[in-house]
Amino acid sequence: MASFYIIHLVSFMALVLDDSDNVAVALRDLKPGDVVNVFLRDVIKVVKIRDKIPKGHKFAIKNIKKGEKILKYGEIIGIASKDILEGEHVHVHNVISYYKVSTG
Repeated sequence: MASFYIIHLVSFMALVLDDSDNVAVALRDLKPGDVVNVFLRDVIKVVKIRDKIPKGHKFAIKNIKKGEKILKYGEIIGIASKDILEGEHVHVHNVISYYKVSTG
């Protein structure tokens, strides 16, 4: 069962869709240096944004190693094509489609 967690700083800034996710979705444009509180179960984690993150795009809420699965909705949505640091933009420049990997 999916759980929804809001990440905020004054106003809502991002959303984590499942406990197992390693990315969050920006609910507004974020800029380098923004600090976001990530609510995961009973823990609040502080994430400092490293890149410009457009509204609707994903950012890492933990360090993700090259080859590691990218999880959103508690589902695998891709594979990291390079190391991704916490707070970095997660998009086509650093993610390989899981569909391409799983189907060859």
